[in-house]
Order: sequence, then C-alpha cells, then structure tokens
Amino acid sequence: MNKKQMKPLEKKARTWLEERGVTIQDISELVHYLQSPYHQELTREECEHHIDHVLTKREIQNAIVTGIQLDKLAEENKLEQPLQDIIERDEGLYGVDEIIAFSIINVYGSIGFTNYGYIDKQKPGILKKLNDKSSGECHTFLDDIVGAIAAAASSRLAHTYEDEVNLDD
Repeated sequence: MNKKQMKPLEKKARTWLEERGVTIQDISELVHYLQSPYHQELTREECEHHIDHVLTKREIQNAIVTGIQLDKLAEENKLEQPLQDIIERDEGLYGVDEIIAFSIINVYGSIGFTNYGYIDKQKPGILKKLNDKSSGECHTFLDDIVGAIAAAASSRLAHTYEDEVNLDD
C-alpha cells in the first residue's frame, strides 16, 4: 500500500509494527498458514492485499497503537504496579491483551474468533518470535494484535472467497 495515500493514524500503526519487528510479509505468512488448507492457489500477494484492507480500519489502527504503546511503556518500566509486573510477565489471567485483539477480529465476523484462537495456540512464524521472552522486549499486546490482524485478514479472505463462490452458483 502506498504510504502517501494513508491517513496519519494508519501510517503510525504500520510504522510502529515495523519498528517492533513485524512486517506485512510476516503477517501474510500467518494468513497463508490459516487459509492455504482451504485455498490451494492462495498467494502471499493475495494475503497481503487482505491485510492492507484490514489495516485501513480505524478501530484496528487504534488497537495497534494502544497495544504497542503499552508494551513500550512496560519495557521502559513506566507503568505503575501492579500493572507493570502484570504486563511485563504477560500474566495469563490478565486478558486485556486478548480483549484488544477481540476488537480487531470482531470487524470481520465470528470466523475471526476461531482463526484467532487457533493461531494463538499454535504460535507459528512471527508469533513464536514475539512470545520469546529472552529478547528483553515486551510484546504482551503485540503478539495478540498480530495474531488478530492475521485472523481478521483470513476472515476477510474467507468471506470474499465465499461471496465469489456463491456468485458462481
């Protein structure tokens, strides 16, 4: 997508993803992982097309910048306790990171929940890297956000494919 055509919030969201080590290609690998069993001819370019559309949604941009900002603040030890410790450890019962992810997957319907749940458990590709605590970086929110973007793009792709199939009937 041409960054000159983007609104400032979308530019910021995309830039912050890249600065945190997440590329559109990384996310497209996740979309491909989720959808290739159902679409044998699926290309990475097609996956990227759907990701680009997902990233144009303002509520998704808001989730990205909010989550990344919280991760950064935790890395800088700028949150008050007990929140600092909870986010730093990525406490399993915290759940707010998943709530932000749900705001992303809700955009494209209920199939997003199953896509997200599956990929969150499997942790393929970039998700495995983001969950590696040895880097010293905090990705409590980012790993869920990236999984949710992939799940939303997969849902969008599935809906688009289903619409095309139904038109052929």
